[in-house]
This record gives sequence, C-alpha cells and structure tokens, in this order.
Amino acid sequence: MWAEAEALHDMFRDLLAKGQKRILLNLSSVKHLDSSGIGALAWAYVTVRKAGGELKMIHLSKQVQYLMELTSLYKIFEDFGDEETALNSFK
Repeated sequence: MWAEAEALHDMFRDLLAKGQKRILLNLSSVKHLDSSGIGALAWAYVTVRKAGGELKMIHLSKQVQYLMELTSLYKIFEDFGDEETALNSFK
C-alpha cells in the first residue's frame, strides 16, 4: 500500500499547488487501511490545514470507520454519508 500512500501525497500536493483548498475525499472504494494509509491521511490533513484548506471525507466503510476510531483520527476528520451534505459544509 506504500505506492498508494505516495500517490495520495502527490495528489494532494498537485491540488494545493493548483489552489484547491476545499478537498472532499471519497473513500467508497477503500475497504482497508494499513499504517501507511493512515499515515498518508494524517499527513494530508496537516498539509491541507497548513495551506489554509479543509479536508473532509465521505463514504467510509465500517472497517475504515473502525480504524479511524481506533487511531483517534475521527477527532480531526469530518466525515459525511453523502456528497451533497459534505459539499454544503465547506465554509
């Protein structure tokens, strides 16, 4: 999963370089996260916040929700059940 984590880093760098600061991450196809995936999400959150942006997530699987709770990342990430609600929540 390291390659996927690196791809996530690259994607966030590109988005921020283009001025995209309101980012909604759809995790519907993610069924499992390992430590590199969790680290990549934490890195993404910090990077986006430092750039003055917001990062939110939608469609977390039960397994991903469990890992977010286990690692206490649920305290910093906003997650939503649907895209419309998530998009409307951006400031």
